Amino acid sequence: MEWLTMGRWSPYAVGIGIGILSWLTFVLSDKPIGCSTAFARTSGMIERLFRGNKVLEKAYYKEFAPRIDWEWMLVFGIILGSFTSAKLSGQFKLDWVPSLWAASFGPQPVTRVVVALLGGVLLGFGARWAGGCTSGHGISGTLQLAVSGWLAAVCFFIGGIAAAFFIFRVLG
Repeated sequence: MEWLTMGRWSPYAVGIGIGILSWLTFVLSDKPIGCSTAFARTSGMIERLFRGNKVLEKAYYKEFAPRIDWEWMLVFGIILGSFTSAKLSGQFKLDWVPSLWAASFGPQPVTRVVVALLGGVLLGFGARWAGGCTSGHGISGTLQLAVSGWLAAVCFFIGGIAAAFFIFRVLG
């Protein structure tokens, strides 16, 4: 059980694990693995707290009902697993401003939180616009050998590199 306390796992072992999880997802649910729909469902559940069942009349929530499903539980499991892994490895700490960010933009947590929130909103918007996220298109799409999945994966890397360059070279 020593592997549970490791700070870093082999990317090969993790890749194999994600592949097995993807196979199981297809076998058990006949659906590809994905996460962005869970966030859309969560927004509907939050809105439902304030507006009641009126939210169910929206066309979007007719297609993506605000309910807890297996994708929602996957996202919950990712959060819980990440926390557990960080605690078991002794690397858990609250870090509002990572050192790389602080070196480029200063130690102000408000700036970091605003930028992270804006980035998250843009990623969520893009994922819904694209009909899926990196796990849906990148993992499940490439697993199915879909050209669109491979094209999306290449674009994710290009976009990530361009964004990092812009943030840390142009703005920093």
